[in-house]
Amino acid sequence: MARNYRKAAREGRDPIAERKRNNNVPTFSEAVDQVYKLHEPSWRNKKHAAQFRSTLEQYVSPFCGMKKISEVTSQDVMNALKPIWLTKTETARRVKQRIGVVMKWAIVQGYRLDDPSNAIEQALPKAARAVKQRKSIHYDKVAECLSAVQGSHAGASTKLALDFLILTAARSGEVRLATWPEINLKRRLWTIPAERMKGKAEHVVPLSDRAVDVLNAARELGKGDLVFPGAKAGRPMSDMTMSKLIKELGFDADVHGFRTSFRVWVQECTDASFEVAEKALAHKTKNKVVAAYARSNLIEKRRELMQQWADHLTQAGGKVVKIGGGHNADEST
Repeated sequence: MARNYRKAAREGRDPIAERKRNNNVPTFSEAVDQVYKLHEPSWRNKKHAAQFRSTLEQYVSPFCGMKKISEVTSQDVMNALKPIWLTKTETARRVKQRIGVVMKWAIVQGYRLDDPSNAIEQALPKAARAVKQRKSIHYDKVAECLSAVQGSHAGASTKLALDFLILTAARSGEVRLATWPEINLKRRLWTIPAERMKGKAEHVVPLSDRAVDVLNAARELGKGDLVFPGAKAGRPMSDMTMSKLIKELGFDADVHGFRTSFRVWVQECTDASFEVAEKALAHKTKNKVVAAYARSNLIEKRRELMQQWADHLTQAGGKVVKIGGGHNADEST
């Protein structure tokens, strides 16, 4: 021990400080709590934040939760991941990534020198990585779906929100949390702030005639900043409200799948370029060189495209929801 201390001193390290630090090394479970608290303010999604802690507690802590973080081995990590590696592949990969976050924190804190999760993937059998696509319906069936929505007993806010979501090819959260200050009816633009976008970049949506009609109808829903309020005053509608309605009406589709319906319609029925279609969906350009030069938001070309989409839906039989039918409480769906 004395020899190790002298060696540490010669290398410019403080053996007394190291000994104290080693006595204060947290367990794996304690380290998870500290990492969770460190990252909590930066997590955009509370559900994902909760999953970070819960999955590590469920799958990893039974194997090494009470071990000091400095003593956790690759074998411990492998023992934790092996039972779910082939049966819950995506979950297992996320758990491995979260173990890596905890271990990197431990390295920075001086509790260990390596990340024992690094080589695990090569040691475990290869698992098929299936990508689950969101369910969508054919673009010619979208108007039929909208007509069914209008004829349902859902609340007016839910009906209008679904109409607006489909017309703008937007994501559910972007529509549910839309506020009137984001809407410029004079210029016929909806500006979604960066903090509410998946790609963390401001997105401007040109509004078709029908989208404007939907907004005018939404004005009759009452006061408040939310364009499509939920059942409780001042609160947005639940993220399950629109999805539940679509399923109850017999359409085997996810709300997010309407973006796919729009994208396929653009490909098959219009001459719009790839760039215009991708910009309409607020997809980021992965090629950094192309992205550096492609700075236009193509607003006028997209305005024409969104009007064509609205015309397609109207000609196929879909009509703007009228206020007065259905219940006012959107959670009734």
